[in-house]
Amino acid sequence: MEPGAKTPGPMLSVVGRARSEASPKGRGGAGFPGNGAPAGMGSKAKKRVVLPTRPAPPTVEQILEDVRGAPPDDPVFTALALEDSPGLSGRAEDTEVQQEQLYQQSRAYVAMNQQLQRAGDGLKQKCEELWRAGEALERDVGQVKQVALPGAMAASLG
Repeated sequence: MEPGAKTPGPMLSVVGRARSEASPKGRGGAGFPGNGAPAGMGSKAKKRVVLPTRPAPPTVEQILEDVRGAPPDDPVFTALALEDSPGLSGRAEDTEVQQEQLYQQSRAYVAMNQQLQRAGDGLKQKCEELWRAGEALERDVGQVKQVALPGAMAASLG
């Protein structure tokens, strides 16, 4: 070809295709400048969506103002009231009965705990007594052996 001569159209697209095939994955595909393909045709590039900036969190004063301005039948308050209620009936008698049961349960727990402490102390005392008795028994057995063995040796020799 002579310099300055125009290249035929199909030749350009072949060069463009060859260039896109030879390029690394993710680069030089259709729709990128310099590859011979028109922009927008078969482009796989995703446009980045710019998100708006996050608003600043409310101040404590704003939160308190919002809570104070909410009506008493607001779902937040009614939902919390249902969770806090002692039962579905919500009668004061039920709560008094429950409180009395808890009190009696606590008293029984404390009494049982004190009884277990006393029993543990008693077991420690008995263990120490048994240990002392075992030592005394070992001493007595040692004394018996000393007294009995010399006499038995003499009788067997004589």
